[in-house]
Amino acid sequence: MEEKMRSKSNFIRDIIDRDLLDGKNNGRVHTRFPPEPNGHLHIGHAKAILVNYSIAQDYNGKFNLRFDDTNPIKEDEEYVNAIINDIKWLGADWEDRLFYASDYFEQMYEYAVQLIKAGKAFVDSQSAEEIRTNRGTVTSPGVNSPFRERSIEENLELFSAMKNGDFGDGSHVLRAKIDMGSPNMLMRDPLMYRIRHASHHRTGNKWCIYPMYDWAHGLEDSLEGITHSLCSLEFQAHRPLYDWFLIELGVHKPQQIEFARLNLNYTVMSKRKLLELVEENLVNGWDDPRLPTLSGLRRRGFTPEAIQNFIYKVGVAKAHSVVDYALLEHSIREVLNKQAPRVMSVLNPLKVVITNYPVDQVEEIDAINNPEDPEAGTRKVPFSKELYIEREDFMEDPPKKFFRLAPGREVRFRYAYFITCNEVIKDENGEILELQCTYDPASKGGKSPDGRKVKATLHWISVAHAIDAEVRLYDRLITVPDTNNLEEGKTFMDFINPDALKVLHNCKLEAHLAKAEVGYRCQFERLGYFCVDPDSTQQKPVFNRTVTLRDVWAKLQKK
Repeated sequence: MEEKMRSKSNFIRDIIDRDLLDGKNNGRVHTRFPPEPNGHLHIGHAKAILVNYSIAQDYNGKFNLRFDDTNPIKEDEEYVNAIINDIKWLGADWEDRLFYASDYFEQMYEYAVQLIKAGKAFVDSQSAEEIRTNRGTVTSPGVNSPFRERSIEENLELFSAMKNGDFGDGSHVLRAKIDMGSPNMLMRDPLMYRIRHASHHRTGNKWCIYPMYDWAHGLEDSLEGITHSLCSLEFQAHRPLYDWFLIELGVHKPQQIEFARLNLNYTVMSKRKLLELVEENLVNGWDDPRLPTLSGLRRRGFTPEAIQNFIYKVGVAKAHSVVDYALLEHSIREVLNKQAPRVMSVLNPLKVVITNYPVDQVEEIDAINNPEDPEAGTRKVPFSKELYIEREDFMEDPPKKFFRLAPGREVRFRYAYFITCNEVIKDENGEILELQCTYDPASKGGKSPDGRKVKATLHWISVAHAIDAEVRLYDRLITVPDTNNLEEGKTFMDFINPDALKVLHNCKLEAHLAKAEVGYRCQFERLGYFCVDPDSTQQKPVFNRTVTLRDVWAKLQKK
């Protein structure tokens, strides 16, 4: 991870600096990232990961990865493996500190018994609807459960029976005994355990009671010796409860610090919405390149460095804000502009025949691999009598500001020659089949000895040496910036971008790209940055567009 990611000052680092000056936690800094294994990570999680990891790195501390696997109904081993792969790819290293909430189920149960014995927890036998109703509202206090004053002995007996599987789902819950009149509704006798007869992906059928998040989370942090529990702003209201449990138990209490989560426009960042897209088959799985998931971004061609740079630019703050998707695209352009080799490709081919070029002649033209990287050198690109250009680079009756190829007009073919269009060949329906052109042999390398100028340079590829490929053009998932404030009756589903994926067949690429490995990134000159998709084979290469060369959306918005 880049050094700059670990050096930017923010309010969290200011708190830690004061803690270290005061000798708090014996000078230790220990953070964690606690994902729930019920989906894939997205770009918002990347911020949480990198904030926690960079702070641990910066202060020579420790960083844990811990799965909050307390809900067996929604969790799966597939998600665990995907999350591990994503975090490794992103560059965060938990070393040997991989933990699970389920590692602590026995200890959590004993802590719950401790609170029952202290008169701080009770078994409630109300229905879920009764508990919701009696909880009160923001403006009215809650009502004590009729089971709140059960004896300690009865509570212990019932809780043990819950653990032993003697009751059905929903028949009882364990609740903390705090204050049903608290203005913070989370403090109104919150649930600690519910009965759930479901097999857990790690513990199997050993348990039929599972801890609630607010009960489990602080205990996990405490047991692992976490010093600073960094989380997003929506957990600010949970902090009093986080502290209450640990104080009542008399155990190590980390300091919870909240920061603003990452909100990105023109996409959805809700795990629930992402799951809906996947389950409704509106995208092709969690790693669909249209999604803001880390696996989707990786498949699209994003690099860990680009995401790290993006998170660094976003920064850490206390106030919510929405980040423009263009900043994420800018971050990957910055990286790929320096790293990605250039190649010739034609996505919508139009045939050009150079009538005055020898039929059997093939020249090896020197092409620069990356002008931003002198050490990348050059490669040989075959030039022959028949070439492909982009269909959009030709117009038979061009408007005033169209400077590319047209009848009677001369342009430069990149690295090669000046080319003049002399004749347009069409089929019986008037569709253009090919262009008959001539070349100036004296203009090799793209310069004319008489000093004449042309206004356009086109990319091209030799017909005889091109390979066919499928190219997938990806764009933004959502057509509106914000799906949280839509008109009544509308949902984010109404604004899915129908052009977020366009699949092009019969695209023409340089031959060496047939052997490019999955994940290989390059720039298709004048077209954008692309990478090899996992669906690719040598017989049928598949390339995904990572990002265009320029911010096309900015131009569209101006129009």
